[in-house]
Amino acid sequence: MATYAHPEVLVETDWVLANLGKPGIKLVEIDVDTKAYDAGHIPGAVGFNWQTQLQDPVRRDIISQDAFEQLVGGAGISPSDTVILYGDNNNWFAAYGFWLFKIYGHKDVRLMNGGRVKWLNEKDKPLTTEVPKVTPVPYKVTEVHLELRAMLPQVFEAQKGGWNLVDVRSPDEFTGKVIAPPGMTETAQRGGHIPGAKSVPWSTAVNPDGTFKSADELRRIYLQEKGVDPTRPTIAYCRIGERSSHTWFVLKYLLGIENVKNYDGSWTEYGNLVGAPIEKG
Repeated sequence: MATYAHPEVLVETDWVLANLGKPGIKLVEIDVDTKAYDAGHIPGAVGFNWQTQLQDPVRRDIISQDAFEQLVGGAGISPSDTVILYGDNNNWFAAYGFWLFKIYGHKDVRLMNGGRVKWLNEKDKPLTTEVPKVTPVPYKVTEVHLELRAMLPQVFEAQKGGWNLVDVRSPDEFTGKVIAPPGMTETAQRGGHIPGAKSVPWSTAVNPDGTFKSADELRRIYLQEKGVDPTRPTIAYCRIGERSSHTWFVLKYLLGIENVKNYDGSWTEYGNLVGAPIEKG
């Protein structure tokens, strides 16, 4: 059985339990908001709110380098620390956090396989409502990797051919039957998908318990069945960029495709553009 291209970026819940409280290992729970964290979290974990802390409050954008340094350093995390991320919604927002940490050059950041739900479902895993007392530390970004992010001009370029465009939304979103999942507020004027995109829902990559499928299964799904060409540059997108960061993680770190970008503008940007081509069905 083949192994993941970068197995070091994934840790199991048992590993996290065995390493709780060890120096140099920092746990961060990233959720769409902090309600889940407040109800109970892994001991020692700090909580990041995706909506208010990882998003620019004025522009529709990722947080700036300065804001990232203040957030991470304020949580007591130094550039040399090993950061373990996990969260709700099948690690969507934790994967987005992983992507953001990599954009700002953090060397050792990992995802906890299965996320918050797997930890909750394992009876030997402790929970606490106590917020850890952290000592802020200086954090300085020394390298920035904006090549991990796709902006609109690259999306238009990808439609001309020579790229993989991977739409990770549900089949109904891809065909245009619905514009957004039920209850979601971020939406677009039109339904459909970017011309030339392949439909590979994010959930294709995970087992029922939320853990990632094996490397062999992922290769079969993405490379053989869906025809993602590993030699081509790749853009993954969804609706707001969190589900696509999950697939970005799979393609880049588990399958080892070199040039993979997350288009965090996704359908809420593209589906609102005047004059931009779309496809339905």
